Amino acid sequence: MSSELPSLIDPGLWSLVDESRAFYSGRASGRGPRNREELLAFRARAAEPAPCHPHPIAELASALGRTVPVRIHMPVRTRAAGVLLEIHGGGFYMGSAAGSDVRNRRLADALGVAVVSVDYRLAPEDPWPSAPEDCETAALWLVEQAGARFGTGKLAISGFSAGATLAVSTLVRLRDRGIPAFRGGVLQFGTYDLAAKTQAGRLIADEYFLEAYAGATPDRTHPDLSPLFADLAGLPPILIVIGTDDILLEDNLAMATRLSDAGVEVDLRIYPASPHGFTGHATPMARAALGHIDAWLRTQLGPAG
Repeated sequence: MSSELPSLIDPGLWSLVDESRAFYSGRASGRGPRNREELLAFRARAAEPAPCHPHPIAELASALGRTVPVRIHMPVRTRAAGVLLEIHGGGFYMGSAAGSDVRNRRLADALGVAVVSVDYRLAPEDPWPSAPEDCETAALWLVEQAGARFGTGKLAISGFSAGATLAVSTLVRLRDRGIPAFRGGVLQFGTYDLAAKTQAGRLIADEYFLEAYAGATPDRTHPDLSPLFADLAGLPPILIVIGTDDILLEDNLAMATRLSDAGVEVDLRIYPASPHGFTGHATPMARAALGHIDAWLRTQLGPAG
């Protein structure tokens, strides 16, 4: 850990470090597939998503002549205070909106919001720009339909891992269309330099999933593919969540700096002894991070009314 990092960490989190280290002590750090065959095998071995109750509503979202499947979780005891557009992770090649059902059900209940998760197309069958196109479609559908469909126009976006990358691309796409509809974005450990042009990006340059997602793109610094190189001015407030043991730490620090330099309000939260994907694990550190995400989203979306 660099000497500057401790000053950026909430002092109250240090008491949770021993439990986190114990939790991860028996877990070997993994890496992604090395080729297309391994990628497809990874996908085939993936566990079935856990069910949640009540079940989400499956629907098709349409905008710009495009259509994408979404899964909608509605609050049970109150009308929606706002709508959260959730973008799942999985390295752009795995995962599904159904895989986020349990997390999204918890958010709908805890925050009293509707959560809409996007089933974007996956690489390598559908490389970039398929996934950001699908996420943009869902976002534009919400902009057009949220008031009538959910009774509120208050929107936020959240992304987990690859979903965080897509969340930034989605916000930039809407900004470029002159649509400042989203009040904030939560970015959990995204990857923002897919071109290996920065020191942070070079740490994962040999990962095959980057090739699978980028496809035949000749320049991976395209800002829609690598949001670190995008013009980020005019984006809404952003919460960045990252662990000190995540290989993407430096990438997230770079994104926080780029956002701040562009005049974007940034809340950077760094969690000690936490690897990639830690908010999906059963640790006190994860609960602390989820608690802060909940509080941040409440501030952006406000109470139902």
